[in-house]
Amino acid sequence: MIRFYYHPTPNPAKVALLLEEVGLAYELVPIDTSKGEQHTAAFRSINPNGKVPAIVDTEGPGGKETRVFDSGAILLYLAEKTGRLLGAPEQRGELLSWLFFIGSGMGPFSGQAVHFQHAAPEKLAYAINRYRREVERHYEVLDTHLKDRSFIVGDNFTIADISAWGWLDR
Repeated sequence: MIRFYYHPTPNPAKVALLLEEVGLAYELVPIDTSKGEQHTAAFRSINPNGKVPAIVDTEGPGGKETRVFDSGAILLYLAEKTGRLLGAPEQRGELLSWLFFIGSGMGPFSGQAVHFQHAAPEKLAYAINRYRREVERHYEVLDTHLKDRSFIVGDNFTIADISAWGWLDR
């Protein structure tokens, strides 16, 4: 059983999509980040970084309980656990490249753009423009890559598509 620590934001949405796609049984554990529940000692024992999503796989490798945090790590872990949505073995390098591109670029810059545009107590034109331009650049890279193809990696739906969807859906 997968215990899935969740709040309705882009990164947990990716994990929710993967869990549904592969049909793994899971228990949803809501974490209200607006109330700071991600900073409790109980949750920090699952994710020391104090962010959602996180999972605990009660049937991890060797039958041992395993915690996994960060959406990219969770997607990769669950895809490997089920043997699904990984693409062909010869596409492994490309799959990892796109996962890291989304996880270290598109996702964080999108989050910062939203923060500085909508949540920051002070509207800082430099920050708003900086993050918006970088988000636009990341989306241009992905858009150019997808120009003549249906999926990010290969000819089938993979965790790279799921990872991008978390932000593209917004």
